[in-house]
Amino acid sequence: MPETALQAALKEAERILGGDADRVVHPVPPGANVSMFRPRRVPAVVRPFHAAQVPALVRAFACDETPPLHAVSTGRNWGLGSREAAGHDAVRIELDDLDRIRDLDTEQGWAVVEPGVTQQHLSRALDGTRRMLNVTASSGHSSVLGNALDRGVGLRRQRTEDLVGLEVVLPDGEQVRVGWWPRGEARTAPNPYGLGPSLLHLFTQSNYGIVTAGVVRLLPRPETQRVLRLGFGRDDLSAVVDELRRWHAQGLVHGVLKIYDTTSATSYGTDTGRGGFLAHVSLGGTTAVVDALTEVAVEAALESGLFSDVARSDKEPPADDDVVSRVVEHGYSGSVVHHEEMLRSAVGRHAARVDDEGGGWLFFLPLVPFTGEHVTAALRLLDEVHAATDVRPGATVNALDPDVIDLVVSIRFARTDDETARAHDALDRLYESFTAAGYLPYRLDVDHGGWTDRLVDPSALALGRRLRQVIDPHHVIAPGRYA
Repeated sequence: MPETALQAALKEAERILGGDADRVVHPVPPGANVSMFRPRRVPAVVRPFHAAQVPALVRAFACDETPPLHAVSTGRNWGLGSREAAGHDAVRIELDDLDRIRDLDTEQGWAVVEPGVTQQHLSRALDGTRRMLNVTASSGHSSVLGNALDRGVGLRRQRTEDLVGLEVVLPDGEQVRVGWWPRGEARTAPNPYGLGPSLLHLFTQSNYGIVTAGVVRLLPRPETQRVLRLGFGRDDLSAVVDELRRWHAQGLVHGVLKIYDTTSATSYGTDTGRGGFLAHVSLGGTTAVVDALTEVAVEAALESGLFSDVARSDKEPPADDDVVSRVVEHGYSGSVVHHEEMLRSAVGRHAARVDDEGGGWLFFLPLVPFTGEHVTAALRLLDEVHAATDVRPGATVNALDPDVIDLVVSIRFARTDDETARAHDALDRLYESFTAAGYLPYRLDVDHGGWTDRLVDPSALALGRRLRQVIDPHHVIAPGRYA
């Protein structure tokens, strides 16, 4: 029987990887994912252990007859599909063994990291320095670079603002660097835009190439870090959001202001009280500045009469059972030391077992205007979904700036056929109702990639696809969620 194109490519891949058959796996049985999206057919998995191997691996698949490649970092894109491809029959190239911090400059504030570098890895490398990582509230075992490429949100700002340079293997095997890259001993100032058209974000949320390294900015570590915890009820939600927006606009908030509703807080291990909300306001800087900010913020909170509870982290640290507050407070300081507690509260398993054994978990991620009226309207849409499906979504408000809210909508469910069906029905309804209201998602899951056609301007969509055809005429890279 003649050798197929896939067999030939896999044989070449094994040769590139030093003859290690364990790094080229085929066939691959269907895998589980914590969201219970339909498992994709995977002809093979290829696992490089050095970034220099990726160009040759891509060239081995660079013909019309081989299946396309789908790259994952650590594969922990939980709630949106984990490591699943958008479609069937893509060869998965897993990059978690590319886990080197290639360069680190705590004076100028940047690190060159590979896709397998996790939040825990990089944050620990920064312990005791004047710099910190903009961590997300997800597991410490999730990829720094993978999350940034999907435009995730950290506790300090959106991760796209951290990204300043990328090393990318194009579909023909050529390796390029876009954005800003360090130049040996000449420590130039980071400039993600470069000269001429900026190519950096051509490779975020795209399938134009495989990223093998990136440069991420590191934030100055505040000399003093403090968090205010503000409790309030549903009836005061609109007024509280408008009050906190004023704080944000006037410089009282340092980082992403977070508000957890009862459902989301309980799912992560904290009780806000029945019908309650818990806001976290980050204050950072010199001790004198933080003291002044704290005094102003506490006074404003008390004068407003909107909050049932006002606590400051330096005088009232979180209770032992308040998992959310511990995660958030340490996260504002760039630490993920408590993150795994919140993960286990949410799905009942540690990172390595989430997809195989964790409780069901889905995310819907829209952007909402930062006003009390809009946030209240968005939460009413969650009530409507609950009434229609008996599924109660949780909501976390993340204020990215004084105008924009990242609303993290989470759905927990038991992985039975009935509960899975209801959870996915609820997710479908969220897409429909939120987009109809103008609250559009900024990230998509693997089963809703078709929404790109509905949400992106047709001319922009056509231009993106023309660019992809030029860059990847043989479709070496599999279509992604945003293709």
